[in-house]
Amino acid sequence: MNNSIQRFLFKDLNIRGQVVRLEEAWQSMTTDRHYPKAIIELLGELSGFAVIMATGMKHAGKITLQIQGSGPITLLVVEVSHDLKIRGVAKTNQPIDEQTDLDSLLGDGRIMVTLDNSVTKRHFQSFVDRQGETISEVCANFLSQSEQLPSKMWLSANEHAMGGVLIQKLADTDDIDADGWDRVHSLTNTLKDEELTTLDAETLLHRLFHEEVIELFEAKEVVYECPKDSSKVEAMLLSLGEAEVRKILKEEGEIVVHNEICNFHLRFGEKEVDELFTEAADTSIQ
Repeated sequence: MNNSIQRFLFKDLNIRGQVVRLEEAWQSMTTDRHYPKAIIELLGELSGFAVIMATGMKHAGKITLQIQGSGPITLLVVEVSHDLKIRGVAKTNQPIDEQTDLDSLLGDGRIMVTLDNSVTKRHFQSFVDRQGETISEVCANFLSQSEQLPSKMWLSANEHAMGGVLIQKLADTDDIDADGWDRVHSLTNTLKDEELTTLDAETLLHRLFHEEVIELFEAKEVVYECPKDSSKVEAMLLSLGEAEVRKILKEEGEIVVHNEICNFHLRFGEKEVDELFTEAADTSIQ
C-alpha cells in the first residue's frame, strides 16, 4: 500500500514506532501547485507528522497543523481526519532559495496544533515550540514533551512521495535492555531520504533492524480528500444580500471564488445566482 501508516513494536525491547509513506495522496495534494523544493520538503514533513498525530485520535474529528510564518513562507496548513483523510496547502510571498534554513523560511512562525472533536463540537489548541533545526526535530521534541516518551522522528519529502519513521522509548525499555534504545536510534539514524520515500514499511524495517524481533501491525490507508463543497461560499453570498451579489455579477460578469486549500475555483454566473436566491426564498417561506 503506497499511502499508509503502520505501527510496529520491538517485542524484545519495548520500543514502539510508526512508518508513514504517501505517494498518490501526496501527489494529489501538491499537483498543479508549482511549489519550490523547500516548500515540498516542509509541507511533506508536516503532513507526515499530522498523519502520525491523527492515528492517536480517540474520537471522530480532525487534527490541523498550521504554521503562520513571518518569513517567505507565510502559511503551511495540513488537515487530517480521524479516518486519515488528508489535505493541505502552502503560501509564500516571495521567491525561495532552496538552501534556506527553517528560521529563514518561517521567521518566528510556530506550529499550532488544533484538535477538533466532531462529537462534542469542541476543539483544543496548543503550540509546538520550535526546538530543533528541522521539522522532524521540532515535532519529535513536541511528542517527547506531550506524551512524556523520548521520541525521535525522521521525515522526508520530494515531488513524488513523502515518508517518515517515528520511534518512541517506553517506560521499561532500559530495564529490558540498557543499550536497546541507543542501538535502535543509531540504526534508524542511518536512514537516507531515498529510503524513506521509496521503501514500504516491511522492507524498510527489515533493512534497518534485521537482527531485531519486530511485530508490524496492519497498515492503515491514508487518502487525499478535498471535496468541492460550495455551501460556505453560498452562505457568504447569501449574507451579502441579493442586491449586492447581482451588482458584483453585473460588474464582473461572473463571481469566482478560489478555494486555496483544495486548489479549485467555484464559479457563479447568472443561472447559479438565480438558483441560489430562489432556493433561499423558497426555504424562508417554508
